[in-house]
Parts: sequence; structure tokens; C-alpha cells
Amino acid sequence: MQGMIDVFNQLKPSIPYILNGVWVTLQIAFFSALFGFILGIILAIFKISKLKALSLFARFYTSIFRGTPLIMQLSLVYLALPQLFHFDIEPLTAAIITFSLNSAAYMSEIIRSGLNAVDKGQYEAGKALGVPYGKLMLDIILPQAIKNILPALMNEFITLTKESAIVSTIAVTDLMRRAEIVSANMYMYFPPMIVAFIVYYCLTMILTFIGSLIERRLGRSD
Repeated sequence: MQGMIDVFNQLKPSIPYILNGVWVTLQIAFFSALFGFILGIILAIFKISKLKALSLFARFYTSIFRGTPLIMQLSLVYLALPQLFHFDIEPLTAAIITFSLNSAAYMSEIIRSGLNAVDKGQYEAGKALGVPYGKLMLDIILPQAIKNILPALMNEFITLTKESAIVSTIAVTDLMRRAEIVSANMYMYFPPMIVAFIVYYCLTMILTFIGSLIERRLGRSD
């Protein structure tokens, strides 16, 4: 017992270094969710489009990113494509691009279901009033859909926060990577990893609580 206490005392100076990785983790999750959301809207509109080519493209895109491992996608963006096309890319940039593209596939399905859930009368009323399709979608249909699917979008953000740990494989100094560095320096994995484990859990619980608040708020506003 005393030995374990001594180990954690030895870890104390490194805890701020590990905790600073939270901001990198949240940065990846935030920007990936933002860009994934924007691309997801475009893909969702393509999926419900009457133009067969757009619908097929969006569904093929989704099948690619949902049907392959995320870590493989990350390796392609960070290692394979730069080697093939002779360009350099920062690990953090590669992580955000990969997670954005991956998240867009999942968000497009969430948004598509939200768009399909909007009363068809809204579409017909907009067309009867001569509202252009783009304006109809952006000003009338999409806001209603987003309100209905906001809890699901929040869950996607929580998932991104947890899955971002794999960016440690390409040397992004996020929470997980910093815990690994401290573990290697200490020649002991349990103390740094349990700190990272607790921080990830706390982050998830906080985001889940925020998501619950949003869901209750939306429920009261109906």
C-alpha cells in the first residue's frame, strides 16, 4: 500500500502535463463535430435528393466510412496519402480531417432521419408559397429537424471525445498520448493510465449531463 502511495506521489508533478491533454482532446472533438456536422447536412440533403447521382454518392460515402476501421482511415490520411501525393501534414490536422470525414458519415444518417421526421406538409406548404428549395431547407425544414435530433448529435460528440484517444497512435499529444509518455518515463503504466481513465470518465459524464439538460430543455419547449 505504501509503495502505491509513493508511486502516486512520484506521479504528482506529471499530472498537470497529463491534464493539459484534455484541451487537445476537446479541440479534436469540437472541430471534428463542427466540420462533420456541416458535411453531414450536405450528405443528408443529398440522400433525400431526387437526383439519383447525389443520393448514390452520399450513400457510397457513408458506406465507406462506416464500413472501415477508424484507425485505418487515420493511417491513410496521415501516412498513406502524404506518401502517395508527396505532401506533409501535421498529426493534429490529420486527426481533425479524419474524424470530421468519419463523423460526417454518422451525422448524415442522424440528420437524414431528422429531415424525414419533419411533417411532409411543411414541404408542401413551402412549395405552395413559392419558397425556393434551398431557402425552404435552411429556414424551415432543417431547424425543425435539428431540434429533434439534437440529443443524438450530442451523443455523437461524446463518442468523438472518447474515440479521439486513437490519435495517440500518430503522436498527437492528447490526453491518452500524454499518459503514455508519462508511463514510459516512469516505467509504470497503472498510475498515469488510471489518471487518464478517470479524466475521460469525468469528461463523458459532464458531456452526458449537458446533453440531458439540453434534451429536457427541448422537451419543455415542445
